[in-house]
Amino acid sequence: MTWNFYFRLFVSSALLLLTLAPISDAASRAADSDRIHWSQLDDAQLKIDSNPPLSWGVFQPDKKSKKKGTDLLLVLIGRRFMMLDLNAKVVYLVFPQQLTASGKDFESGDLANSANVIPTTNWSIRDVGPAELIRLTLGDYGRLLDVSLYHPPNLANFY
Repeated sequence: MTWNFYFRLFVSSALLLLTLAPISDAASRAADSDRIHWSQLDDAQLKIDSNPPLSWGVFQPDKKSKKKGTDLLLVLIGRRFMMLDLNAKVVYLVFPQQLTASGKDFESGDLANSANVIPTTNWSIRDVGPAELIRLTLGDYGRLLDVSLYHPPNLANFY
């Protein structure tokens, strides 16, 4: 075998790598775009039967995520995670293995799984001045869950 053979082998493998690199890069970007980055809402309030739990958190998809808007919420009560779909009025149980911690925020894939639906009743979503109040009854505990999401007032008319 001569150096010409090794040179051809090197060139062909380099060309193969150059042609496959954009494909793998596109696949990794597609996998990243399916991920949802959940940011913690610092000014949200959560109550169970009119009492705040000892440890809790409310998270919303980041503005950069594929699923924009405020129709999804991730709620942490103690060690239990739940995803609230406000448009469909459905609550999904989320297992901690489905979430990846990123500082005080989380990342996940699609958490809507019909096998993990928590029965709920008495949904109410209202705008109560400077906040949006989401109220529902969790069927598995029979407890009333209140989530208040602060939204700044629209002052566009004053300018």
